[in-house]
Amino acid sequence: MLVSVTLALSATAQARGRAKQRPVAPPASAAVTVGPDSLNNVKFRNLGPSVGGGRVAAVVGVPGDRNTYYVGAAAGGVWKTTDGGDSWEAVFKDQPTASIGALALAPSNPNVVWVGTGEGYPRNDVVDVRGVFMSPDAGKSWQFMGLGDVGQISRIVIDPADPDVVFVAALGHVWAPNAERGVFRTADGGKTWHKVLFVNDTTGVSDLVMVPGNPRLLFAAMWQFVRHPWELVSGGAASGIYRSKDGGLTWERLKDGLPTGLLGR
Repeated sequence: MLVSVTLALSATAQARGRAKQRPVAPPASAAVTVGPDSLNNVKFRNLGPSVGGGRVAAVVGVPGDRNTYYVGAAAGGVWKTTDGGDSWEAVFKDQPTASIGALALAPSNPNVVWVGTGEGYPRNDVVDVRGVFMSPDAGKSWQFMGLGDVGQISRIVIDPADPDVVFVAALGHVWAPNAERGVFRTADGGKTWHKVLFVNDTTGVSDLVMVPGNPRLLFAAMWQFVRHPWELVSGGAASGIYRSKDGGLTWERLKDGLPTGLLGR
């Protein structure tokens, strides 16, 4: 009997000792120590102009130089890197618009940079545009080259042998019909322009390509659209693919083997 009582008292004392040794949780207001692997230590680092310039609408790089690129943002101007993207410089910040739709370098002289303003996607938040600009010194300075009323510009193509021959693909105004749209061509470096392809005042150029190795052969994608604040009406009978076989002077619509009916972008 005495042994049983002694064992019971000993067990009770041990239980009380363990209860005293249990760690006490810190109050909710107490500071929490942050370890080296905590997400609280993560710091963001700017890796490109898209962080401050909005969505990217155009990118072009210098052939043979894997470190030099130009990026055109839909509402953030033109940015340039010469170290493969580790750092970027805003090279179009003093110009009258920050909306970029197209970038092109002259194949015969990559220091000649052409910029088409106006994002080539007719969203309901597009930014006002100001035509085309050219830099003769790799983005250090810019000259306005005209076409101020063509609206959004989707593409610029430059003749590989002659930097004075330039084509501009104009989508047109987003919110209203306008006749200053289509394919424009200059043969004197932008001093004068000729509208070489026009369909109607609601159909613009969504894309333009020159066949590599044959600068006389070009293809243009024409897109009929109407943008309202509440909707985008995309496609129409005027949409289609056009071809030029004489360096952009004349164009013909291609039909054989292509879809018919309502054509979109």
